[in-house]
Amino acid sequence: MIRDSERLLERVRSIQAAIRDEVVAACEHLATEQLARIDSDAEGDTIFAIDRVSEQVLLDLFGQLSREWPCVLVAEGLGETGRRVLAPRGDPDSAEIYVIVDPIDGTRGVMYQKRPAWILTGVAPNRGSDTSLSDIEIAVQTEVPLVKQHLCDCLWAISGGGARGERLDRLTGERSGLVPRPSQERTIAQGYGGVSRFFPGARAELAAIDDEVVERVLGPVQSGKAQAFEDQYIATGGQLYELMMGHDRWIADLRPLVEPVLRRRGLSLGLCCHPYDLCTELVSREAGVVVTDERGRRLSAPLDISADVSWVGYANTAIRDQVEPTLQATLEERGLLPRAGEGDVEL
Repeated sequence: MIRDSERLLERVRSIQAAIRDEVVAACEHLATEQLARIDSDAEGDTIFAIDRVSEQVLLDLFGQLSREWPCVLVAEGLGETGRRVLAPRGDPDSAEIYVIVDPIDGTRGVMYQKRPAWILTGVAPNRGSDTSLSDIEIAVQTEVPLVKQHLCDCLWAISGGGARGERLDRLTGERSGLVPRPSQERTIAQGYGGVSRFFPGARAELAAIDDEVVERVLGPVQSGKAQAFEDQYIATGGQLYELMMGHDRWIADLRPLVEPVLRRRGLSLGLCCHPYDLCTELVSREAGVVVTDERGRRLSAPLDISADVSWVGYANTAIRDQVEPTLQATLEERGLLPRAGEGDVEL
């Protein structure tokens, strides 16, 4: 159990608010070409100039926080390991907590002013290298709004306490309570959802999986009718937000599973979802969203910057019951998921 969790939560929220304000200010005053300049190619993802805006604030403020809660900080931009020990004598064993952060999830969307980004933070008790997503007890995600957007949201949770939120009016400074409410619909018909396929390389395979699952669940497409809709929000925190707020009914990010297909073609996998992208999935689960790995189990990836993670989110258990068996059967038939008994034990 993390010590003084409510007070730590408030500190994390204030850090995220500071990062949000710095990034928005940069977007207001710098040209897109400046923000989109490639600064470096890290192990987890490409680092753009806009990412550096958030990283200095991150280090400064978590350095201050570590005086009360010695921590191991995990984030892109912190060297090859993506880890910084902010604890006495630099000893990771003396840290109370592991903190994993994505300073800007959805960099490309916000730097081109196409769609809001998110600041993501998950906090877990320090279990050394065994610390994983399943250990996270505090999670916060704060929206980085577009310059022309005056409302922005923050959602958070402490394990077992439900999801809470707040909406800020940037023009007036007024704050109002925000209660996430996932969709209560029992079918994916006429709703938003689908399989993530953001980048070239594996889109044909992922789109075929999406089409097959929807057709097997809802039947063949009828002339002049739309069965369902999709929205490729290139930010995992944003996807989780859409599930929490009742906008989407299911999302599956299965990019790591298609690696064998690409390997047979002599291609590399490219960019996948990493643990820092999913470090706030606790908020979604506390809001009532069902979040699993590709096998329907609790996410348990290590808190690092390199692990490739598949995940699936369902707005409610009825949607899960409708989609999950067909999704898993489709993946098994395509050789992308070991059949029961051939791989990890299904829970």
